[in-house]
Amino acid sequence: MLARIYQPARNAMQSGQARARDWVLDYAPEDAKAIDPLMGWTGSGDMKGQLRLSFPDREAAVAYARKHGIPFQVFDPKRRAFVLRQNGYGDNFASQRRVPWSH
Repeated sequence: MLARIYQPARNAMQSGQARARDWVLDYAPEDAKAIDPLMGWTGSGDMKGQLRLSFPDREAAVAYARKHGIPFQVFDPKRRAFVLRQNGYGDNFASQRRVPWSH
């Protein structure tokens, strides 16, 4: 079973950088999920799909996979472009404004 090592992206509701530097090792799904006919719950026989390990950096995750003989694939993160807008939202509250701010 192939493991994936990656740095997870933040979701749309997050603006901070907390825990954004952690690297994750998890397994690619081996079995398709199936719906239980009696209860209607979704389940799978893939037990490694529940495993998700967190590491402080990429090297630690790769070292763990190599030590335990886990085949892995590393996905490098796409870096976010730094956006600094002139007269952006923060400018509304600047102390050096010459005119009062209004809609």
